[in-house]
Amino acid sequence: MRKQETTTDLLSDLVATARKSGADSADAIMLDSESLSVAWRLGKQESVEREESKDLGLRVLVGKGQAIVSSTDCQPSTLRDLVDRAITMARNAPEDPYCEIPNTHSSTEPPKDLELFDPVEISATDLFELVKETEDAARSVKGITNSEGAEASQSCTTISLANGIDFAQEYSVTSFGVSVSVIAGKDTEMEREYEYSAARYLEDLMPPSKIGETAGEKAVARLNPRKVKSQQVPIVLDPRLSGGLPRLLAGLISGASIARGTSVLKDSLLEQIFAPNVQICDDPHRPRGLGSRPFDGEGLTGKAIKIIDNGVLTSWLLDTRSANQLDLNSTAHAVRGTSSAPSPGPSNLYMMAGDIPKDELIAGIDNGFYVTEMMGMSFNGLTGDYSRGASGFWIDNGAITFPVNEMTVAGNIIDMFAHCTPANDLSFKYATNAPTTRIDGMTVAGT
Repeated sequence: MRKQETTTDLLSDLVATARKSGADSADAIMLDSESLSVAWRLGKQESVEREESKDLGLRVLVGKGQAIVSSTDCQPSTLRDLVDRAITMARNAPEDPYCEIPNTHSSTEPPKDLELFDPVEISATDLFELVKETEDAARSVKGITNSEGAEASQSCTTISLANGIDFAQEYSVTSFGVSVSVIAGKDTEMEREYEYSAARYLEDLMPPSKIGETAGEKAVARLNPRKVKSQQVPIVLDPRLSGGLPRLLAGLISGASIARGTSVLKDSLLEQIFAPNVQICDDPHRPRGLGSRPFDGEGLTGKAIKIIDNGVLTSWLLDTRSANQLDLNSTAHAVRGTSSAPSPGPSNLYMMAGDIPKDELIAGIDNGFYVTEMMGMSFNGLTGDYSRGASGFWIDNGAITFPVNEMTVAGNIIDMFAHCTPANDLSFKYATNAPTTRIDGMTVAGT
């Protein structure tokens, strides 16, 4: 192959070569990334890491046989071998009647600018300034006795995709992040906490001093935890955990799970599964969103949809293969890497804010559990049974009181969805977000 001027040209030529060599259809993706990260602990520089990578993936279909191969070497001889290997594998692969590389010609035009790329230049020195300020702020909180360190990072990734029919596009995303973890207390009475901020644009990060102060204050607040007896009470999920609810929903309504019949929600389309005041949206075009994308992993342009509308489940999340299995159209939710086939996944998924302030949501609870951290997970997608280790604070007579740890919260996801109430404090901090959320009728296991 001749030397290419652009990545999309290279991918288009690679797909054309695959088709000339015997593939009925093909597509190719490249992820070109570079990143810089630093670590700082107890007032000193700890590490600096810089990484660059370029990964290419080729998917070919011969009849209904599919094969995917990947390489980090883009030399012409390597790519020729890549094509030959992929076609040989596809010819010998078992037939999959649902495999298809979609025609993207009829897909709508993506928005012109999602503000996913920040052109600001930042050096290791700049990152060290961020982590120094972050850790200093955390260690200055009274009661903090040690630090596990602060980290900061910046990265840029260009995603390029071509299918050799009518699609060859790319987009770039930047990511910035700062985190810190500190310890309060001494000897056997120590508690650890953390805080972090991530954003597409450097200017959107939480101020370093605020990250540090928040981590320090949270660690001190967890000192001297108690245990409570096992009982059935409402729990309230802190916003850094409540996004787990729409995330679980996304897995249960993935077209792959529905087609396999492995989801407890497989017969719930157009049924009410949440309270009428609950809305859950997925929006691939949210400006500066951590999950935003102008097109999905198959080159299709998505759109904002209400997956849950007034409590009703309105749609599955579908890529082309799962859509074919269910005799539906793709919802442009394909996600992929360079060495795996596309599969359904959300973009910017969030539960919309409710009407009740957080304090009011908690004020109506006589006994309950405000959960700030979870660990481990037992979840059965077929039955909906759910269980996780948890720590946080006990709610007594409508107020958050003493810290508790070594607890377990358990329930069934169908009941959890039906009995959750969102507060009005939604903020977009992660790729999946939700406001403070109350769930009634959970089993809390302690002493």
